[in-house]
Amino acid sequence: MKRFKNIVFDLGGVVFSRDPRKFEPEFIEFFSYVYLPKMPEFWEEYDRGAVSYDEMIEALMAYNKCDRELADKNVQRSIVTQEEVLSTKSLIQSLKAAGYRLYVLSNMSKEFIDFLRHKEVYSLFDGEVVSCEELCVKPEQEIYHRLEIRYELNPSETLFVDDREANIVAASERGWEGYLFDHHNPEHSCQELGEMLLK
Repeated sequence: MKRFKNIVFDLGGVVFSRDPRKFEPEFIEFFSYVYLPKMPEFWEEYDRGAVSYDEMIEALMAYNKCDRELADKNVQRSIVTQEEVLSTKSLIQSLKAAGYRLYVLSNMSKEFIDFLRHKEVYSLFDGEVVSCEELCVKPEQEIYHRLEIRYELNPSETLFVDDREANIVAASERGWEGYLFDHHNPEHSCQELGEMLLK
């Protein structure tokens, strides 16, 4: 008998990413804050759905000391260059075939999630809770609670895959099990998850 019935995935850095080899160092540096342990407040509030795209651009201009044209151009480029992580996509396909229920729990803004929902892998999920539509973000407990209630998830049957430790800790406080995904080596993480869930 399977220990888990529900596998919950974060999106950025787990299901979708950008290949740094395809970008100039200046572009990578522009978004260096995404690698911080905690996102800047303006970006977290953008993910929360509490500020508009234009308000986020204004804050980003101040953060990076740049003009609107550059800020807007870089954000638009960052949206359309999100790619499926192929090892994660393959894992998700295998988990779906094995009968697991698959869910999204992600901090993601409207413009970004609108783009990602058209990707092939997104059709494999059975449900989603996305921060910009909930006005709350991980690691706040409310967003985990909403996923549980909406899809009647039993915490003891739920595994959460995320690449940020704080989000895993918050899930574990609800009785979920967590797996800290290594976005630098997704193939290894997917291999470990496959051995855990598909053997």
